[in-house]
Formats: sequence, C-alpha cells, structure tokens
Amino acid sequence: LSMCSKLCYAIGGAPNQVAGSAASFFLQIYLLDIAHITPFHASLVLFIGKASGAVTDPVAGFFISKSKWTKIGRLMPWVLACTPFTIVSYFFMWYLPPFASGRVAWYLTFHCLFQALTTLFQVPYSALTMFLSTDQKDRDSATAYRMTMEVLGTLIGAALQGQIVASAHVSPHCTVNPSLNTTDSWHDNHSIPDPSDPLSPQVIYMIAAGVIAGVYLLGIVVLFLGVKERDDPYALNSDREIPFCKGLALTMKHGPYVKLTASFLLISTAVQLEQGNFVLFCTHAAGLRNHFQYLVVTILVSAAVSVPFWQKFLQRFGKKCAACGISWMIPFAVMLVTIPNVILAYFVAFISGLSIAASLLLPWSMLPDVVDNFRLQNPHGKGHETIFYSSYVFFTKMSAGIGLGISAAGLEFTGYKPGICRQSDDVILTLKLLIGAVPAILILLGLFILLFYPITEESRKETKLALEELR
Repeated sequence: LSMCSKLCYAIGGAPNQVAGSAASFFLQIYLLDIAHITPFHASLVLFIGKASGAVTDPVAGFFISKSKWTKIGRLMPWVLACTPFTIVSYFFMWYLPPFASGRVAWYLTFHCLFQALTTLFQVPYSALTMFLSTDQKDRDSATAYRMTMEVLGTLIGAALQGQIVASAHVSPHCTVNPSLNTTDSWHDNHSIPDPSDPLSPQVIYMIAAGVIAGVYLLGIVVLFLGVKERDDPYALNSDREIPFCKGLALTMKHGPYVKLTASFLLISTAVQLEQGNFVLFCTHAAGLRNHFQYLVVTILVSAAVSVPFWQKFLQRFGKKCAACGISWMIPFAVMLVTIPNVILAYFVAFISGLSIAASLLLPWSMLPDVVDNFRLQNPHGKGHETIFYSSYVFFTKMSAGIGLGISAAGLEFTGYKPGICRQSDDVILTLKLLIGAVPAILILLGLFILLFYPITEESRKETKLALEELR
C-alpha cells in the first residue's frame, strides 16, 4: 500500500470520530443544561441511542454481506449512501425545538438515527481494512494511520465543539459567586432561548453542528477519491459465502474473538464513561468550569501524538504487552478525584490521552489477526469479515450505552438539577465515582480477560505463512 492510500483511508474515518467525539463529550451536558430535560430522560436518550446503533450493527453486517460487487466496490457504496443522511441527523440532534413537551422524543429520534447511520458507515469502513492488502504489516500500518487520524478527528471534534460552545456553559453569576446555594439557577428552566440572539446557547450549538457537518463531507470525498477497494483478495474462486446466521454462530464460538471482544467491551465502556462524564465532572465536581475545553484538548492531543509510539511499541514488544498502557490512567484519575487541582488535572489529562490511544489502537489492530485465525480454521468460506466487525461494534456500543444510561440514571437518583451553580454532595460523589472508581474496575477486569487471549506474535507469523500457502 502506498502512503497516499493509507492516508486517504485514514482521513475517511476521521469525520465519524469528529462527530462522535463532540457527542461523547458534550451531548449529556447539552441535554441537561441547554435542552433542560431531566437526567432520567437524558439517560434514556443516551442508552436507547447507543442501543439503536448497536442493534444496527448485525443488521448492517447481514445486508452488507449480501451486497454484490459494483464498479466502486462492495463496501464503498454503503459508506457513500449513508453520509448525507448522517449529516442531517447529526445537525438536528443539536437543534433546540421551539416546544418543551416533545423535546425528549425529538432528541431520542435524531440520536437514534445518528447512531444507526454512523453504524452503517463504520461497519463497511472498518471492514475495508481487510480489502486493502493481504499483507499483515500493510494492514497494521493502515490501521495505525487510521487510528492516528481518528484520534485527530476526536481531537478536532472535541476542540471545535469545546471552543465554540464553551461560552454556553459559563455564567458570570456562578463565576463571581461560586458558593451560591443549590437553588440559584443561571438558566430559566421554562424559557426558550431567542434564536435571533447570536450568543444564545441554541445558536452556538447549531454553529458547531454546521462546522462538523462540513468536515464530514470533506473526509468522505477524500476517502472515495483516494482508496480502491479490492474484490476479496483472500478467497478462492470456488469458495462460497458463509450464510450470515451460520457465520455469526461460528464467530461467537471462536475463542480468540470472544476473549478480545469481552476484554475491550469492558475497556471501551470505561473510556465512554470517562468521556461522557468528564465535562460534567470538571464543571460541577472539580471546580474546573473554565478549564474543561482545554483539558479535553490536552487529552486528545496526547492521544493523537502517542498513536505512532504505540504502533512502534506493539511492533517491538507485541500487542498483548502494549495493553499495559491502558492501565496508566487509573492511578492518575483517582488522584484527580481525590485532589482536584488545576496543574494535576492537566497532568492527568496528558496521561489519560496516552492510555486512550492504546485502548483505541489495540482492538482494531488485533481484530484482523482474529479474522486471519478464523480464515485458517475455515479455509473455504468467505464473506465473514463484516460479521466480525459488525458484531464487535455491536457489543462495544451496547456496553457503552448501558454504561452511559446507568451513569445518567445515577445522576437522576442523586438529585442532579440542570443549570444550577453548585450541585449537591451526592451528585458530586456520583461524578467522582463515574470518573475514578468505576472506570478503574472495568479496565482492570478487561485487562485480566486479555491475559487469556491466545494469539501471540509467534502464532501470527505461523498464520501468515499458512495463509500464504493456501493462497
């Protein structure tokens, strides 16, 4: 693969991460403090939205596996077709409708649409890795390029959104007198912001949504013009497509895949909890209301610049060994929760970025190895790649949706009130647990399961040689 092809492939995945990052960091606080829906309803929007995306994964995998080859490939038409609808759904997900009673239904509808459509993009796009090259090093390199650009996309999304919407979450009322009691609100819960006001939260969030929608179009154009999809380079002409249900059953019985998925299911849930509650934690529990956008940028800059480091690390020491980097964030996150301090917060943000980069790169780097291992055990079937990728995304999205739903429900249970300057002690304790203790436990459990992952560097080389003989 040429560097240009790898780069164009990587840029194509960035827009999804730009939009997903903005939603991960800011949607929960937007629903609570701008749209003024209750934490319980926010938890429903977050969970059902993620669940709809998760349910779409196997459905997308089924239909994509049935797709016929076209002049532009088998996967590329899906990527192109869903993009316009994804942009529209994303835009309206940040629109404040001029009615209060139906807002929950509005956000639930467009969040579900957005999650389902991003799945229709993500499944064929991620499976495209297997149709770029038959060489493991090429695929690993393309994955590293992709993860670098996706982390940069996450950075761009959070930075754009954070810088544009920061003023919507800062109140002189709270800044001048932060010790105000918990009944003083700096938003009127019953008022609709004036859309003609250029500084209203509604207008600010719509501007951010429009900018990110433009990034989507740019990325998809680069992907289409710069990447050529190859017709299944692994299969013999005599090979038959594996039926979807049979392929799914075989996938769920494949030991390396089950262990990999179970491990990163827990780890990705921990990362989602960190992302979803970080802005709330900075705003309400750590006294860092005026720093949250810069802390988010610090996390993501650290993650972006460390992806090449992790790629070199896993090439030298192996992929399982590189997983130890995911645990680095645990002691520092606990320190931030117990000793909220501005300087410490930036240091924690930097270390967290290193860990997040490892957690993003490793599963997508290891999944092609699992697919190759499966191919070796089932040498006369084809079409199983989308099944692996769609079911993996299904499990990680479902677990993340459950985690975010439970976290928002926890805020409802402990009495979170939108728009007030100081939340109750119970809410602050809940946010500390969601940032510190809960992710730490999930990461440790995930790494423990990964110890039993059977594919080593030696077995990867043996699989590569065996597949070359088959081809």
